[in-house]
Amino acid sequence: MNPLLAVRGLTKRYPGVLANDGIDFSLRAGEVHALLGENGAGKSTLMHVLYGLTTPDAGEVLLRGKPFRPAGPGEAIAGGIGMVHQHFMLVPTLTVAENVILGQEPLRNGVALDLAAAAELVRRLSEAHGLAVSPSARVGELPVGMQQRVEILRALYRRAELLILDEPTAVLAPPEAEQLFRVMRGLAAEGRGLIFITHKLREVLAVADRITVLRHGRVVGTTTPAESDEATLAEMMVGRSVLLQVEKTPARPGRTVLHVADMRVRDDRGAVSVDGIDLEVRAGEIIGLAGVEGNGQTELVEALTGLRKVESGRVLLRGREVTNASPRELAGAGVSHVPEDRHKHGLVLAHPLADNLVLSRYHERPFAHALQIVFSAIRRFAARLVGDFDIRARSVEALAATLSGGNQQKAVVARELSRPLELLVAAQPTRGVDIGSTEFIHRKIVEARDGGAAVLLISAELDEVLSLADRVAVLYRGRIVETLDAEAARNDRARLGLLMGGATAPN
Repeated sequence: MNPLLAVRGLTKRYPGVLANDGIDFSLRAGEVHALLGENGAGKSTLMHVLYGLTTPDAGEVLLRGKPFRPAGPGEAIAGGIGMVHQHFMLVPTLTVAENVILGQEPLRNGVALDLAAAAELVRRLSEAHGLAVSPSARVGELPVGMQQRVEILRALYRRAELLILDEPTAVLAPPEAEQLFRVMRGLAAEGRGLIFITHKLREVLAVADRITVLRHGRVVGTTTPAESDEATLAEMMVGRSVLLQVEKTPARPGRTVLHVADMRVRDDRGAVSVDGIDLEVRAGEIIGLAGVEGNGQTELVEALTGLRKVESGRVLLRGREVTNASPRELAGAGVSHVPEDRHKHGLVLAHPLADNLVLSRYHERPFAHALQIVFSAIRRFAARLVGDFDIRARSVEALAATLSGGNQQKAVVARELSRPLELLVAAQPTRGVDIGSTEFIHRKIVEARDGGAAVLLISAELDEVLSLADRVAVLYRGRIVETLDAEAARNDRARLGLLMGGATAPN
């Protein structure tokens, strides 16, 4: 019996890059096939070929046993392929039903848009697949878990038999992720084939029937959850053994470094996003903020690092008032900031790596003297950081834009951890980086803690929070609803997930 999808010898080159190198891959009807690989392994290129976003240079794709080379997403959709993107492709001002039917609207008498029929179609579709959502709800007012259901419904409305799910749990709380896995298993049981792209090894082992691993554009192996574990999969991805659990000694907290009292902050629309937060972080400990993205994390970090005004409340650093201090003032006081968006707030991409490594210190000795920049001192300093932090670049004069995402992130971490440090605010410190770079960055954060720094970790990755944190504060709708010892949080992930979703959980 032919597989639903067969990829044979698929090759795709870009200038200077062999993105896919003779890839063989298959998907059976009724299975969930996970696709793993580090950044740059070739996953996205392969999916772009299947969805008609790019054309391969060699090889073939067979869909239901017949050659398939879509010229664009429209042909891919017509062939029964649906894609649920990591960043939702929805119109927030439209209703659920309007988003689902967009582009394939039912008409009354072949002329008028029939919204009542559309709502009924969406209602029946959502009930049939366990994707409960109101057809009349405005998408922009729905939580992210519900918005993802709308994306899946849109693909099913177009009769997708093959679903590509690209990092589908990136913005979901644990209970929402479990619900998604139930939906995925149900769709597979109906005979659909699902390609599941993720970097969360725990999830792969929980939901996949088969697992294919890519490295440097090639398939290095296909296995099953029964034949593998997290360590095996990580080693296949990286090509060496990887330390998945952060090694650290118990924290030895000292005096309070950061004290936040009744802080209120508004978002860009003027709505209160941080609503009366009280928080303390002590020297020699890591406090992890656990919460679904969009619950005030971004605004809290920006307020603590001088990028957003505090409306009310106080911020104290070792007892000194720093409320609404500027980023330069905070840096001078020993606050380091690894921002969640390295391109927007972490790097000047058009400047050399060396310049980026002194962005917060370019005016200090030895990098400046008598109003002049000392370029030789900057280059020597940059060369040392490149070695210490394993930043892989052509030279310290290479533009930051030419570095890979993982090396860009290492550059930000190197800069922020290479100066006298009282408080490290690390927001999504490993976002978009591969397993090897993640391991390295985690080790450096723990070293900062052990060196006496206070660390506030903000991450959408619950596993990252639980691995690194000594205490876990749960953030929901701009408030800290509970603070737990990390060991207690690790031992009761279900309760932690409920707290992250806004539910009250019994002790």
